[in-house]
Amino acid sequence: MSRIGRKPIPIPEGVKVQINNNTVVVEGPKGKLQQSFHPDMIIRSENGQIIVERPSDNRFHRSLHGLTRTLIANMIEGVTKGFRKVLEVRGMGYRVELMGENKLRLMLGFSHPIVFEAPQGITFNVESFTPTQQNQYLSAKIIVNGIDKQLVGDVAARIRALRKVEPYKGKGIRYEDEVVKLKPGKQAKGK
Repeated sequence: MSRIGRKPIPIPEGVKVQINNNTVVVEGPKGKLQQSFHPDMIIRSENGQIIVERPSDNRFHRSLHGLTRTLIANMIEGVTKGFRKVLEVRGMGYRVELMGENKLRLMLGFSHPIVFEAPQGITFNVESFTPTQQNQYLSAKIIVNGIDKQLVGDVAARIRALRKVEPYKGKGIRYEDEVVKLKPGKQAKGK
């Protein structure tokens, strides 16, 4: 049996869960999420917990079991705590400005600024930095917030794709915990 799939999901206080024909609606203090799951999965609520079961032990049902449980757990965590991704913008002259609640204006070394509009349910925060001795290239941090884990990750990946990290100087947009291995330049090659 799936180790992840067989764990019951506790329902915290202030969260309402409705299960209707394998469509799960989770409503909490931060918002409301709804998702449909495969009709073979058995989803039920009892004693303040959600339990996910599978009808058989075949490979397809085993793969769906843990996935279904994880997606429901992420929905509950999203409406209670929310999710966030932090991106770092590195590069001399690179700037990020917040325009209202849901638009970013990014100056990333192109001839024109890029305006990135957030989809519904996503909010941005921007922290700008002045160059210091240790972080001379770090110019801003973009914080992507939302209740849907998949949407937060997708928006962060789309922002990162606007200017991927360049392998020689490390300029570009990266995740906060991303490690970028820099390549040596021409001078290092001849020695």
